[in-house]
Amino acid sequence: MGDGKVKGSETEDDRAGVDIWNYVFGFAKLAVVKCAIELGIADAIENQGSPMTLSELSTALGCEPSRLYRIMRFLVHNQIFKELTISQDSIGYALTPLSRRLVRRGEKSMAAFILLENSPAMLAPWHGLSALVLDGGNSPFEATNGKDIWSYAETNPDHSKLFDEGMACDTRVAVPAIIEGCPEVFDGLGSLVDVGGGNGTALSMLVTAFPWIRGINFDLPHVVDVAPKFDGIENVGGDMFELVPKADAALFKWVLHDWDDEECIKILNKCRESIPQDKGKVIIVDVVLEENKDDKLKSIRLMLDMVMMAHTIKGKERTLKEWSYVLEEAGFTRFNVKPINAVQSVIEAYP
Repeated sequence: MGDGKVKGSETEDDRAGVDIWNYVFGFAKLAVVKCAIELGIADAIENQGSPMTLSELSTALGCEPSRLYRIMRFLVHNQIFKELTISQDSIGYALTPLSRRLVRRGEKSMAAFILLENSPAMLAPWHGLSALVLDGGNSPFEATNGKDIWSYAETNPDHSKLFDEGMACDTRVAVPAIIEGCPEVFDGLGSLVDVGGGNGTALSMLVTAFPWIRGINFDLPHVVDVAPKFDGIENVGGDMFELVPKADAALFKWVLHDWDDEECIKILNKCRESIPQDKGKVIIVDVVLEENKDDKLKSIRLMLDMVMMAHTIKGKERTLKEWSYVLEEAGFTRFNVKPINAVQSVIEAYP
């Protein structure tokens, strides 16, 4: 009798034998994509406006052709770039929808976000994840960098700038999804304070879409001191644990997941004090983990929860039940959740 295996079919063990190599060398894909951004490969092809031969690309980038060829072979194999026939004897490299997101100034660029998450300060903490799970204590980020992520940014201006640029990458994806998916969230608002608003990218997009809103970009002083100026937006420095500027509504985009429940409740209490009790609200743009539901972004949301473990002291992504707990403890009487075409959802909470 045979073992039941049909010749030519792939078993679970066969797949595991291949998949395990992706964990052995999984870092290579990240490293090569980072290399492509640093070299400016996507930018060069975008600026050319047409496919580029290896010779043209190596000349434009000042690269050694044979090494660049090996980089491009890897990127093409992984469908990050593609090859197109230019002439009978010539092949050119062209952009794909994925590599367009590596163009630094592209509309949907994630280049700065990739550079941020693959910077030495952000990569090193991952080596301390098991120690955190075993022993607790300080975050892996603090253990490897000597300071928590916020103090580190305050004393390292280049990292702080890259952090804000990385967050702005997500903003350029999430905010249009909010504007398109649930514009009614901003109906009737005369003013909006973006708590932890960084360089003001999110608020500038919202004020442009809803010009009747007066914006307040609120963040730590060292952040707003270098934030660009936008019409209709006031940059205000401060500490959200102490005081939140008064407005009709407060916006938190990817902020509350950085903190534990107790800290979130404290922040939300300060927010509730700053908005009108009759018509005010808090707008939270953050991940909602749906434990019994699978969709194309669930794995990304679960990865983000691991990021919170590596980079913050007590931050986490929350389930609907966990969001309900912090909002109720902070004195909010009701809330609703609106899915959008992004990793995050929109939560509206009312006093």
